[in-house]
Amino acid sequence: MKYVILIHSNPDPWGHPTSRYTAEGRALSEEQHEQGDRAFDALLEEISASGELVTGEALADPASSTVHTWTPEGHLATDGPYAETKEQLAGFFLIDCASRQRAEELAAQFAGPGSVVELRPAMWSGGDDQ
Repeated sequence: MKYVILIHSNPDPWGHPTSRYTAEGRALSEEQHEQGDRAFDALLEEISASGELVTGEALADPASSTVHTWTPEGHLATDGPYAETKEQLAGFFLIDCASRQRAEELAAQFAGPGSVVELRPAMWSGGDDQ
């Protein structure tokens, strides 16, 4: 089953990896960052080799987004971001796992300093949204 790992973060300034731009990440030593980078690279290598990684992307600064909405008068485009929160969607990974348990194991490893990770099943027409 496919799952999306959504990474929410509040880097200031916006940058990737977001863990280097959050208050929590700036409090870490360079050695801790390098250790985290190695662990993350190993995780990506593992799930690439197993075929579980489908794709992933870091996202640009939410301030660069355009929000498109529908109104009875027609479509309306406004400057983003959409969410009125500090945390914004920083990136995502699409994974394909044999079980929810395996997806949870992987998702936990994507959480970094100053970020929150959300795991959500991907949907398809006629699919189960549980």
